[in-house]
Amino acid sequence: MARRPAGEITRVETLAAEGGLPPNYLVQILIELKASGLVRSVRGKEGGYQLARPASEITFGDVLRAIHGPLFDSPALGDERCPAELRDAWQRLQAAVEREAAAINFQQLLESGAERNRMFYI
Repeated sequence: MARRPAGEITRVETLAAEGGLPPNYLVQILIELKASGLVRSVRGKEGGYQLARPASEITFGDVLRAIHGPLFDSPALGDERCPAELRDAWQRLQAAVEREAAAINFQQLLESGAERNRMFYI
C-alpha cells in the first residue's frame, strides 16, 4: 500500500496477488493492522484498504508490533532471580531493537528499494 498514491484504495485480491500471499491470510494481517490504526478499510463495491497515515509515519516497529506483539521479549526481563547485570543486558538489547525498529519507516524502505532498482546507462 505504501507504493500507491496517498489515499488510494486497493482491493485485498490485488494486494495478495502483488505480495504473493493467499487473500485469506492477508485479510488476517490487515485486520491486525486496522486494529492498530495503521490501515483503514473502505466498504462497498469499490472498497478495499488504504494506509491510515503517510508511509513516512509508519515504522517497521509499528507493523511488527501490530502483527506479532512485542518486538523483543525474554523471560529474564521479568525474572527477579535473574542477576541484575544480566537483566540489564537484556533490557539494553530490548531497547536497541525497539530503537532500530522505530528508526525505519516505510517511506525509507520505498526509497531504498527504488535506489537499488535504478538502472544506470553509460
